[in-house]
Amino acid sequence: MKKIWFALCLLIGFIPAVWADSVADERAEVMAMHDKALAQLYKEKPEAKTKVQTAPGYAVFKNADVNLLIAAVGGGYGVVHNNNTGKNTYMKMGTGGIGLGLGVKDFRAVFIFRTAEVMDKFVNSGWEFGGEADASAKAGDDGGAASGQAVVSDIEIYQMTESGLVLQATVRGTKYWLDEDLN
Repeated sequence: MKKIWFALCLLIGFIPAVWADSVADERAEVMAMHDKALAQLYKEKPEAKTKVQTAPGYAVFKNADVNLLIAAVGGGYGVVHNNNTGKNTYMKMGTGGIGLGLGVKDFRAVFIFRTAEVMDKFVNSGWEFGGEADASAKAGDDGGAASGQAVVSDIEIYQMTESGLVLQATVRGTKYWLDEDLN
């Protein structure tokens, strides 16, 4: 069972680390994901471009979730960009939860911070807790997925499903923290 779990995690990109030869290469991979996710967001929600550009800052994350009956786990990585200073802060993320669910999902999330204080708090403590209900099936351009938008505590969040098949209703916690290797 452990071999199947590990193979499934590798298949969907669940391992949160970016695999590269050097710190510069890892940062480049994170920024390539960043650029692709923003391009997708701007294509799907053109009004988001102005919000991203005029906000104090924003974050872009790649995440993969696995839901097996009563447990949900996930992990990923991303970058917070401070529009005022131009500084990038590289981060990791992990999720865990309980509830009914089955499936795997690879998604991108863009967080738009409405205040510099909220962005700083996110970078320094980065904790989110919430419930989730989701149904999606997507592979490439085929299938359908709910690409959602939410506003939580002065953070506007856009989520875009890359691929996966999932049906879930879970209560989960998500932790974001600094990537000590890339900062």
